[in-house]
Amino acid sequence: MSQPVAIPVPNPPRTPQWKKWVSLDNRYVPPLFITLILLAGQFSYGILESYERTLLAIGTSIALELILGRIFLGKWLNLASAYITGISVGILVRSPAFWPFAVAAALAITSKYVLRYKGRHLWNPSNFGISVLLFLLPASVAMLSIQWGNNMASMAVIWVLGSIIIWRLHRFHISATYVISFLVLAVVRSWIIHEPWLSEVSPITGPEYQLFIFFMITDPKTTVRSKKGQSIVAFLVALLEMFFRLDQSIYAELYALFWVGPIALLIEMWLDFRRAKSAPAETPAFATAPGASQQSVL
Repeated sequence: MSQPVAIPVPNPPRTPQWKKWVSLDNRYVPPLFITLILLAGQFSYGILESYERTLLAIGTSIALELILGRIFLGKWLNLASAYITGISVGILVRSPAFWPFAVAAALAITSKYVLRYKGRHLWNPSNFGISVLLFLLPASVAMLSIQWGNNMASMAVIWVLGSIIIWRLHRFHISATYVISFLVLAVVRSWIIHEPWLSEVSPITGPEYQLFIFFMITDPKTTVRSKKGQSIVAFLVALLEMFFRLDQSIYAELYALFWVGPIALLIEMWLDFRRAKSAPAETPAFATAPGASQQSVL
């Protein structure tokens, strides 16, 4: 029997290094974008408690990512994700003390390594760390809200840039589904509590929502796989948020994602297990032809 002849496959042309750095698919683009949000907000409105507190949150996130990544995974990890977590904590947490910034960042990063199931962490790190502090220590910790105001010009720039980035990362449908759901459900809320619709829509123009929409709810590590599933989860987050808002919760979006996100991941894992368990065992190809040698099949 003649042996198959291997045909050499030419290597695909390599992308120049400078194109990788300026590409919107670059993993460092989201950290750059969130840094621009911070600088724009700070220079325009002074949104930070202090640079020192923000740097403490970033430093804690990066240090723990290095240490825990080495301990649990045996390697030094890329720090882009830890930087986003730290800077998110630095922007969103409001407290006159220093310790909440370090504690929120520490909770966020530690959750990635401790609160895991089947090799995946279940919560968006910054959502977890900030939500736990807000729930347990409301007298000591608050979240950024009106400090930036609702300046639509600033918001428009952020929304345009953020939309372009997440569209290139193929996650625009998540943000779009959430925003559309929020706007529609705002009508329902306004009808239930007899408030003007615009007053129910106004929270989404605040800076905390920009981080939530572009970084938390779209986190690739803590979202389900399918686009349909991601859109359903985004709608459910908006729906649960509506009920939290009707209950006068001012951190409704964070708490909604805190509950819906992990539950969706666990359901997906359970469905994967059911499918794998019910799937028939594959029969080796060579077993279907008695007498045929394994050499001829391969």
